[in-house]
Amino acid sequence: MTSLIEQAKQKAAYQAVDEHVLPEHRVIGVGSGSTVVHVVARLLQRDPALNAKTVFVPTSFQSRGLLLDGGLTVGDVEQYSNIDVTIDGADEVDAQLNAIKGGGAAHLQEKVVAEAAKKFIIVADFRKDSKVLGEQWTKGVPVEVVPFAWRAVLKKLQALGSSEAKLRMAVAKAGPVVTDNGNFIIDAPFGLIHDPVKVLRDVKLITGVVEVGLFCNMAEVAYFGCEDGSVTVRTK
Repeated sequence: MTSLIEQAKQKAAYQAVDEHVLPEHRVIGVGSGSTVVHVVARLLQRDPALNAKTVFVPTSFQSRGLLLDGGLTVGDVEQYSNIDVTIDGADEVDAQLNAIKGGGAAHLQEKVVAEAAKKFIIVADFRKDSKVLGEQWTKGVPVEVVPFAWRAVLKKLQALGSSEAKLRMAVAKAGPVVTDNGNFIIDAPFGLIHDPVKVLRDVKLITGVVEVGLFCNMAEVAYFGCEDGSVTVRTK
């Protein structure tokens, strides 16, 4: 099953790169996560002369490492605030192309790089495809918070209706997950999210919240690698 999922991710990633990374593009945003490994692999198969003229803007320590390991030129959004296209994965995507991101705790940088792009493209496998957010991804909406405020934010999230909200704990270290920006992550389940824009707005207004892993009205196209080897393309 794992190899089938990886094949699905690869097909979606390759098709997205082939259709949206154009020869005239000079600045490309590269997201984070397991699907983005295949995005970078496809970028490395491009004409080396094209890649030599292109700057790639990563969204995390992980994607920066992938790009540097591939010998590609890396820049940051402070230098390159006008990005031609950003391609990223997602934890779940609904029928309107709203997405939950942040399973890898990188959604702050991911959102900045996505918003800086003229075009934002999502690549994922069939397990991430939902009609409504919260159907498949039940771990909750990732919320990046400043460390000293996490308990206060947790109480506010619970008051908003996320009774199961909890601080994300690390696996290979004692204590909480710490983001690339030095912050903590609270995972806040809201059940089925029929109005993600409202949830995004309500959570973002909590003092101490840095960013919310809801990407609303941002993606132009989503590519889903399917079990049968095909790719489903959904546009707005």
